[in-house]
Amino acid sequence: MEAQQELSGWRKWLEGMGDYVLFFTRFFRNIFTGGFEWSEFVRQCYEIGYRSMMLVGITSFIMGLVLILQLRPSLVDLGAESMLPKTLSVALVREIGPVITAIICAGKIASSIGAELGSMKVTEQIDAMEVSGANPVQYLVVTRILATSFMIPLLTVIGDAIGLFGGFLALNFTDSISFSLYFNKCIASLDFSDLLPAVAKTVLFGFAVGFVGCYKGYHSDKGTESVGIAANSAVVTASLWIFIIDAIAVQITSLLFYK
Repeated sequence: MEAQQELSGWRKWLEGMGDYVLFFTRFFRNIFTGGFEWSEFVRQCYEIGYRSMMLVGITSFIMGLVLILQLRPSLVDLGAESMLPKTLSVALVREIGPVITAIICAGKIASSIGAELGSMKVTEQIDAMEVSGANPVQYLVVTRILATSFMIPLLTVIGDAIGLFGGFLALNFTDSISFSLYFNKCIASLDFSDLLPAVAKTVLFGFAVGFVGCYKGYHSDKGTESVGIAANSAVVTASLWIFIIDAIAVQITSLLFYK
């Protein structure tokens, strides 16, 4: 009995992976199909990027503030207080900024996309689009995935800048450092090998957020309860993929840049 249940679990997992591959194939094929929905793409960039900027900015500001306050006692004990701007900028740009921004977007954007497409699936709006000759994958899926892949890196860059500004204010609570000196130290501590991997993995984070949200909403079951399930599952799955992608990206970056 247990062996049958285990076999059934593996079969469901393999079927799920097959559905993911098929959905990715449909997405990729429709990117190059004529008649790209530019107006919907711009609207999604506004919804995903502009409407998330306040949340990302506040979180990044608090993160920079808290990191400086937490790091300062340890670096003061080591006599390396002058390393605070460098430590903050490297930690924020390499790892903390991209991951925190992606997790915030997974909670806000993936759930929103999953709920939106799930409700359209339940009310048979997607079926109506297919019957009328429209291409729901191109209009609903491609635009949202490309918008998240484009906007989450921009949100990360903005969040990093706001986080560094929060660190500047926190540093001036106890010390006195000029604005120009602080940011010169932050910029001087960053290298191309810090910026390129960070931006590259935020593109993958954005793709994961958009793809998972669209997949969960597009494949939701009938019934109003499935909308909530799709939104919740989108957040959990997207967050998991963000950590998996980050772990792989860190290993690749360590081999290529930080030997």
